[in-house]
Amino acid sequence: MSGATNQLISVSPPELRFQFELDKQSYCDLKVTNSTEHSVAFKVKTTSPKKYFVRPNTGIIQPWDSCFIRVTLQSQKEYPPDMQCKDKFLLQSTIVNNDIDELSPDTFNKESGRTVEESKLRVVYISPHSSPGHSEDFKQSSDFTSNQALQRIKDERDAAVRQTQQLLQELEIMKRRRNRNDPGFSLKFAIVVGVIGLMVGFLLKLLSSPSVE
Repeated sequence: MSGATNQLISVSPPELRFQFELDKQSYCDLKVTNSTEHSVAFKVKTTSPKKYFVRPNTGIIQPWDSCFIRVTLQSQKEYPPDMQCKDKFLLQSTIVNNDIDELSPDTFNKESGRTVEESKLRVVYISPHSSPGHSEDFKQSSDFTSNQALQRIKDERDAAVRQTQQLLQELEIMKRRRNRNDPGFSLKFAIVVGVIGLMVGFLLKLLSSPSVE
């Protein structure tokens, strides 16, 4: 049966979490509770026995009682890829006689007809610099900063557009005044106005595409 709970025992926490640092040991304590009126034997297995030290790795829990298992991660020389761990633990449990003192080699042998329950636990590595909620707080802070930057760009764009429109209006007024004062309207002034108009048009196009919403 997968998960951190079966018909005989319950395990807390439901996964093993280790604070991972190079060249340092780390440990995680599991609380195993007997949920029955019978004595229950347990055994801990792992897919990476050389990396972990488990004490006790076998034992007997009296009815409605509990015990603690300490799993120690041995010091490691390198970080796992993306801090992801594929190691797994298996906690086997089975009912035994109340007066038993030692477990026989075939206690957890399913082939003997004994009912053996299993709880699977995954392993999670935690960076020593991380804390609960840290990633979410950082994400919210980054989003707030990004929104501020976008709003500032939008405000600057709108201000530039207003200034450009005002400049166009002023140029139009100057053009009309020039026409009234000098019906011939100098070619030089017309060229200057045309160049400014092209520059203003290019600026408007640059500011409006792509737009920031």
